[in-house]
Amino acid sequence: MGHENITDVTEFILLGLTQDPMRQKMVFVIFFIFYVGTVVGNWLIIVTIKSSQTLGSPMYFFLFYLSLVDFCFSTSITPRLIVDSLSAKRIISYNECMTQVFALHFFGCMEVFVLIHMSLDHYVAICKPLRYPTIMRRQVCTILIVLAWVGSFIHSIAQIILALRLPFCGPNLIDHYCCDLQPLLKLACMDTYVINLLLVTNSGAICSTGFVILMISYIVILHSLRNHSAEGRKKALSTCTSHIIVVIISFVPCIFIYTRPPTTFPMDKMVTVFYTIGTPFLNPLIYTLRNAEVKNAMRKLWRIKITSESK
Repeated sequence: MGHENITDVTEFILLGLTQDPMRQKMVFVIFFIFYVGTVVGNWLIIVTIKSSQTLGSPMYFFLFYLSLVDFCFSTSITPRLIVDSLSAKRIISYNECMTQVFALHFFGCMEVFVLIHMSLDHYVAICKPLRYPTIMRRQVCTILIVLAWVGSFIHSIAQIILALRLPFCGPNLIDHYCCDLQPLLKLACMDTYVINLLLVTNSGAICSTGFVILMISYIVILHSLRNHSAEGRKKALSTCTSHIIVVIISFVPCIFIYTRPPTTFPMDKMVTVFYTIGTPFLNPLIYTLRNAEVKNAMRKLWRIKITSESK
């Protein structure tokens, strides 16, 4: 198709999760509850870590950023899904669509980096306990977070450059509830083989490499626990189990979506729902329900608040 036949597309129509009016209402209720839970859960962790004197270790420094990223990640996707579930026509402008692509990959990549930093913290704490205060000092943790922001920005810029290179000549119906490169590739008026290859090389490599690094680190950690006391093993396993659960529910759907040829499966939307909406909702539950220090800090913060309000 010649370039002269390509018309500028100024907006897209999102088909969403379902076209059935009754199911759309169910989508509204379910994901409204999920989003409220995500906001409350993640901000509760953020406020608790910032306010507590006992949660000053690197583990909670990284947990603070994980909760912040989860909130931003969910906010870049879920509110629009909630509003669109009550709309007859789900129109998103070209610029809004490109912004959503950028935000989706920026915060998604940031989550990958933060989870890797958390596994590094666990590795040093368990395998190099004597050198832990030196290696994981606050300046090092801050540098790691800055590198994560920079790396995520570079990754997102690469993704948005690929998206902006796609020519669209109609139709403009996106068979999804959000803008991402895969559904956009299906609408492009060009051979998208090379761009899909670049997408797999970029996003797919980050997900796969991050997952492999994390699994190797936890194999080494679990192997080293043999030399610890029974109480030390129990405490380390409790912390590591929470993190491994988060890693699996974050990375497996991401790998499924971004490391394959340009084919579409019926389950793609639900898999995407799981890591864009489900994971940010589940992370606070996993870290608070399995972490006594966080729960105690939350109770203490709540008691202080109630006491100050009653005076």
